[in-house]
Amino acid sequence: MTDVVLPCRDEAAALPGLLTRMPAGYRPIVVDNGSTDGSAAVARAHGAEVITVDRPGYGAAVHAGVLAADPDDGVVCVLDADGSFDPAQLPLLADPVRAGEARLATGRRRPVAAGVWPLHARAANAFLARRLRRTTGLDVHDIGPIRAVRRDDLLGLELRDRRFGYPLELLIAAGRAGWRVVEVDVDYLPRAAGTRSKVTGTVRGTLRAVRDMSAVLAR
Repeated sequence: MTDVVLPCRDEAAALPGLLTRMPAGYRPIVVDNGSTDGSAAVARAHGAEVITVDRPGYGAAVHAGVLAADPDDGVVCVLDADGSFDPAQLPLLADPVRAGEARLATGRRRPVAAGVWPLHARAANAFLARRLRRTTGLDVHDIGPIRAVRRDDLLGLELRDRRFGYPLELLIAAGRAGWRVVEVDVDYLPRAAGTRSKVTGTVRGTLRAVRDMSAVLAR
């Protein structure tokens, strides 16, 4: 059973569709990070394990979920809980890690329709990915929120960021550790109706994420 960590804040509208599409052999762990819309109850009603994290921040939620994952399986996936990714594609990332072909697999977002990925968010992502390539030599083009990695490997990196800089810190640390990192094309879907992105949904949210990630790059 492969655990899937889903950091979640106010995603009640997206969770039913997302959790019912989880592939066989993948167990969802919804990490409720301050939701006020009943996300935790919705997740439990659809069979997910739910843990609560009081400390705000994307990295705090992901780290708590990874700690809660079963250490026996080894591989853990991370997936946004907003419905913007198809969980049926998780094996595309988990399989190379499980086979030893990569230490880390990350998703490269491919929008399925116009307007799915706002221009300001896409430009910020391209800027950060370009800096990452120069810094680490990793051939990656997306600081995306979908990935697969062995749990013990991830915890061994001792990542410190608990905000939006977490995904970038992971890639930097993986590059410095000499990991083989593969980037896999994944569909980027419209968010579920009734949800709103904390990052790409507004220019302010995107700038906040860029600030957090730029601080990581400056270390």
